[in-house]
Amino acid sequence: MKIAFTSHGDDRHAAVDSRFGRADYFVLYDEENKTWDSLPNTQNVEAAHGAGIQAGQTLAKTGAKVLITGHVGPKAFKVLQAEQIAMYSLGEMNGTVEEALSAFLSDKLTAIAIPNALDLKK
Repeated sequence: MKIAFTSHGDDRHAAVDSRFGRADYFVLYDEENKTWDSLPNTQNVEAAHGAGIQAGQTLAKTGAKVLITGHVGPKAFKVLQAEQIAMYSLGEMNGTVEEALSAFLSDKLTAIAIPNALDLKK
């Protein structure tokens, strides 16, 4: 299974980014192969509108089945939900992508069940 993280950098040591549509990068972890990859989100960082939808479509093409981020707007939420990508909140986490993976694997993150959920706590 591929797990995607929104981040400020292009590797697992980068700080997580609480934004989805305007995140700098998506860092991807392939759980089966234990490999890391990244995808820049440059086209959406400065987009006037539609950043979340475009980011959702881009992420779906990677084959990711899980997204770990902070905030997902209503339009992006619909795209991700339609693509059957499970969404999890970073909550108050400010660490690295690697730390976010550890939190996810330890079941310490909360599923995002509705759009615009900013203050989810486990």
